[in-house]
Amino acid sequence: METAYIKTPLGIATIIGDENGVSVISVADEGAVSTVIPVVLQEVVSQLNAYFYGERTSFDFKLNPKGTDFQKKVWNALLEIPYGKTRTYLEQSKLLGDVKAIRAVASANGKNPLWVVVPCHRVIGSDGSLTGYAGGLWRKKWLLEHENPSAQQSLF
Repeated sequence: METAYIKTPLGIATIIGDENGVSVISVADEGAVSTVIPVVLQEVVSQLNAYFYGERTSFDFKLNPKGTDFQKKVWNALLEIPYGKTRTYLEQSKLLGDVKAIRAVASANGKNPLWVVVPCHRVIGSDGSLTGYAGGLWRKKWLLEHENPSAQQSLF
């Protein structure tokens, strides 16, 4: 496994992966930035940077997250939430076929190992609140505003 650390507007992202795909993308408030990016992670870094610059709305590198079958099912469902859109935990549970699994779905979202790329930040509470985000609610708010900036209203 190779590792790279890059600066993002939300902190230092850690990227771990190999030729089988990316297993981890996480964020921390601080840390050292890589001076050399491993070849196997260069495309990932390029796509993440383009996302943060507002030049990319999706990712197409290979993913290889570690988790249970249920977690992987939940994470795959997250990949279907369009850029700039949100779904509620209840909607996610319904799409996965069990409205009663809402807590399990929320728990799996919280264990998502692929920050930003598997967009768990797009899942909100039924009342529209920004609930449950392992990276901190301020990061969730930033990501949602980045993906759906409010349009400038005309004064006239």
